[in-house]
This record gives sequence, structure tokens and C-alpha cells, in this order.
Amino acid sequence: VMIRNQYGADLHLGQHVRVYAELINAEAGGSNTYGYNTGLQRERLDLQQGFVEVKGHLLNATVGAMGGRQLFLDAPVVMQSARDIPNVQQTWDGFRGYAIWKRFRIDVFDFFQTNKAPVGIFSDGTNYSGRLYGAYTSTALPKFSFLGQPSQLYLDAFFMGYLYGGPTASIATAKVGGLQAGSTRRDGIGGRIWGKLGPMTVNPDGICQGGQFRPANNGQARPVSAFAVNGSAVYTIPGLKGAPSFGVQADIFSGGNYNKTRGPVSTFGTPYFPLPYYNDVTLTLNSQNLVGVGPLLSFSPAPRVALKLHAPFFWRDSTQDAIYGIGRVYAPRGNLQGGYIGAEPQFQASWNFAPHWTWTSDVAGLATSHSAQDAG
Repeated sequence: VMIRNQYGADLHLGQHVRVYAELINAEAGGSNTYGYNTGLQRERLDLQQGFVEVKGHLLNATVGAMGGRQLFLDAPVVMQSARDIPNVQQTWDGFRGYAIWKRFRIDVFDFFQTNKAPVGIFSDGTNYSGRLYGAYTSTALPKFSFLGQPSQLYLDAFFMGYLYGGPTASIATAKVGGLQAGSTRRDGIGGRIWGKLGPMTVNPDGICQGGQFRPANNGQARPVSAFAVNGSAVYTIPGLKGAPSFGVQADIFSGGNYNKTRGPVSTFGTPYFPLPYYNDVTLTLNSQNLVGVGPLLSFSPAPRVALKLHAPFFWRDSTQDAIYGIGRVYAPRGNLQGGYIGAEPQFQASWNFAPHWTWTSDVAGLATSHSAQDAG
């Protein structure tokens, strides 16, 4: 049983200055407390957000800067989210600046991860070994018509830089359960085109990831050369009650080779909590060395009820790389035969039973392959 309480105050000093503060107290308990670890599920009273924002108008744009502790979501969902399924959301300490025109915007940022591990009241500090920096732009392309319907697409271009260490930065080795500790810098350059294309909703993106891996104990540094390609296309059947839709989602997150000790590191890096609802609501698999494809279905049988189904099938991109979970690397290596990992049907039902209230149920399960089961 988990309960998260957040208490906020928003002070506006005229039109140009804003001060925002938010406290959090997250409880976790029950008959089986395994996994209720501090920093993810439990949080004694602490500052969740606290920033000053200064904004105004310049060059026909709304411009502003925000400094302090804050949520940050201006990133592809395959790379980052607010970490909502755990009880304590992830926040960041640092700076962001933005400029918004009518059809174009840009966001620049430089953050360090908030350290949620301390157990005392108002004891959260800054994790200076976890850094997120870069820039994100979005452009509204000209409107047009497709299949007789109005359409609108948006083009995003971004640079996402990571610096991180610890377990998520470790590289799998050929030894069963073996890991090479170290730290890594990831420089991700990518783009995304998304929006409404006639009766369809489309959302493809691609990311090339460079950088460097530095082994612990002053070992020889290795370059990073990884990538991810993701996308979905969903068709909504026009004129039918309940707006039924169907489509497909496909993803590739590159994998590497645990037999190599030199040369490029090719395992895609996703250290900061991809959106679980995107690919794996069970939190079993991470977006590394992973290929997934499966149908997307949705239907609204009643005005306040929505049903969704996503049923992806998963493989390893490289059979010479491990299977990765959230913050962990699974032990099997050479005794894991083939690339197929398994299938994971995910069903969601939501009921907006009263104003401002929604009951949501998620049912999901990972049916692993025989080779994954045999490998343990």
C-alpha cells in the first residue's frame, strides 16, 4: 500500500516573477514490505520542488528561466518520465530556459539528479554524479489535408546529454552475472515527427547516441556508439461509436557485445526511467538491447470508460548482449539461447466515475520464452 501526499504553494509577484514550492511525504507499508526501498517508495517530509521562475517577452516570444528543484519532462518518453509508478517522482536540481514563438519553441537545460536516498526529514540533497543537459526544439509544421481530413504534424529536434555512474552505467561481461563498473557520458542527438495524419496518429523518432564509457580503476576508456528507433501508427475508425482504433508500435534499442573489452560500447543507455506505460508496465525490461513489436487497440464502450490493449513481443537486438531490467542486468549470458525474450500483453481499463476522479486498472504479464526460463 503506497500513499503519496504533495503540498504546493504558487506565488506570483507581478507578471514576471514566480516562486513555487512543493513538499512531499510518501508512505509505503503492508504485510510484505519487500521492495519498499527508500527513495523510490518511501520519502519522509522533504522538498519535492522549489524554484524561481522569471519570464517576459523578447523578440516576439515568451521567454523565461527557471532555477531550482523541479520536475522535467521535455524529453522523449522512451528515454525519460516522471517515474510515476514508484511512489516518489524523480526531480532535478538545476536550470532551464525557454523561448516560445507561435510555431516554434526551444528549451535548454542543465540539471543534476535530486538524491532521494537519505532517510531523514528535509535531508534530500543533490546527486552530482547524475547529470542531464541539452536542448529540445519543436516546430509546428503547416496544416494540410490528408485523406480528406485536416492534419497537423510537429517536428522535434533535440540533444540529450547524460552523465551517470553506478549500476545503470555498468557494462555486461561474458561471465555469468558479471559486470564492469564505471561511469559514462551519453550524447544523444535525435528527432521526432508526430501528430495527426488524417484518421491516423503517428509518432516515429530516432536517436543516435555517442559519448564515452570510463571503467572504474582508471581502465581504458571506450567510445559509445548506440541508437534507438521507435514509432507507432494508430488508425481511428471514423463514424463509429466509441472511437475504436487499432495500430502498431515498433521499437529497436541497440545492444552490444559482452565478449568485447575494447572498441565501441553499443548498448543504448536509458538511465532515467523511460515511461513504463510505453513498453513494459511490469518494470521487468528496460529499453536496452531490446526489439519490440505489437498491436495497439483502444475503445470507449461508454462515455466515461476507456479500454486499451498493447501486446508487444520482445527480442534481444544482439544475442551477444544481456537482458536488461530497470536498474539491473540479468545474470544469464552464453546459456541464454536465441534472441526471443517473450510476450507481454498489457490491458488498461479506466473509469471516470465522478468529476476529477478516475479509477484505473492495469493488468499485465510477461510470458517469457523457454530459453529465458531455462537460463534462469
